[in-house]
Amino acid sequence: MYPEHLTTPMKLELTDNGFSDLTSATQVEETIAKDGTTLLVINSVCGCAAGTCRPGVLHSLQTATKKPTQLATVFAGVDAEAVAKARELMLPYPPSSPSIALFKDGELVHFIERHHIEGRSAEMISEHLVAVYNEFVD
Repeated sequence: MYPEHLTTPMKLELTDNGFSDLTSATQVEETIAKDGTTLLVINSVCGCAAGTCRPGVLHSLQTATKKPTQLATVFAGVDAEAVAKARELMLPYPPSSPSIALFKDGELVHFIERHHIEGRSAEMISEHLVAVYNEFVD
């Protein structure tokens, strides 16, 4: 587990921009089960989370015309129960952090693993997500 003083600014980058901070399995289940689309970010302390994942996600939401109904995040290495439930709902994909998932009416419809985040720019991630929103968000 990472110390709170280290991870709080990383959480705030998303929560200050409309993401719900999910810390329990129940919160994850309830959020994913809601009607509409849920963008769930598994946040991380790694460099690719800071350099491209979070900025790419935020940019996608600033530029997209279609946006997910719910925005939520869990933090790997911090919110163990919530992350475990999120990863269970993301099967058959292996655990990956950071990662980005889009659920529609409780079903996983798109997943971006860490290896699709590493080595890509925030702009590339944003463009990818905008295309995903256009496909799955009503």
